[in-house]
Amino acid sequence: MPVAPDSHPSFGSYAHPHRLVTTEWLSANIGTPGLEIIESNEDVLLYDIGHVPGAVKIDWRGDLSDPVTRDYIDGARFTELMRAKGIERDDTVVVYGDRNNAQAAHTLWLFTLFGHEDVRLLDGGREAWISEERDTTFEPPRPRRTDYPTVRRDDGAARAFRDDVITHFGKPLVDVRSATEYAGDANSGDPALRGGHIPTALNIPWTDTVAPDGRFRSRAALDELYGGLVGHDDLVVYSRVGERSSHTWFVLTYLLGYARVRNYDGSWVEWGNSVRMPIAKGDEPGAAPVAARRGRSR
Repeated sequence: MPVAPDSHPSFGSYAHPHRLVTTEWLSANIGTPGLEIIESNEDVLLYDIGHVPGAVKIDWRGDLSDPVTRDYIDGARFTELMRAKGIERDDTVVVYGDRNNAQAAHTLWLFTLFGHEDVRLLDGGREAWISEERDTTFEPPRPRRTDYPTVRRDDGAARAFRDDVITHFGKPLVDVRSATEYAGDANSGDPALRGGHIPTALNIPWTDTVAPDGRFRSRAALDELYGGLVGHDDLVVYSRVGERSSHTWFVLTYLLGYARVRNYDGSWVEWGNSVRMPIAKGDEPGAAPVAARRGRSR
């Protein structure tokens, strides 16, 4: 059963304010029937040194990815994961994590692909909870097994693949990595053979969307940051492996209300390693490949 949204006034100007909760709201609602809490971190060891009471752990790589296909788990495995974690199909799920919620936003994005309706993000993430010295526990919950229905993953609405990006040239494409990654000056340990960015992509680092305390910036600040995208209703975002761009996907979709935003989760690791895929270097977007320009003129 869904839980009433957080009506905190700081969320009121966002397009879909019910997708966020405050630390105050989460603290007051721990144990509420129909509420399930998930911690999803980059550092998978953090959960064991203290987490929100009642929170289950989901490893954004180990639990949600298929290492053989280099894809996400299918509907059957997602269904089994939900049953094992004690989550019902109509539960309100609140996700939080470290690193300004980068992996938590990625987990939320995956839940969206599987059609789970009510998934929210804890504004400020794990850092906000810990810095406020709110209750934590070392004990993981022992959830009862649920009857979560069998579902299928739908990649159509919120996910982009490499061929989709090629046909997207001429429409807004956002690279959310750092300026040095975008320019190709630093490869940041990527298993990509080439540095740089996809031609035509704009660089708007994902970290620019959060304040120093890790909470999202105001609607006015976000509108200014993404002002160059106004008037467009079909956006594609990417990062290194798709987790940071999930965070930007959340901002554009739920905080700013863009009609269609797709996350290219293959991102730079796939593009930079692909034979004959065009790249650009430096701090400018570059130009679309000739083949893509010809394709648009047909």
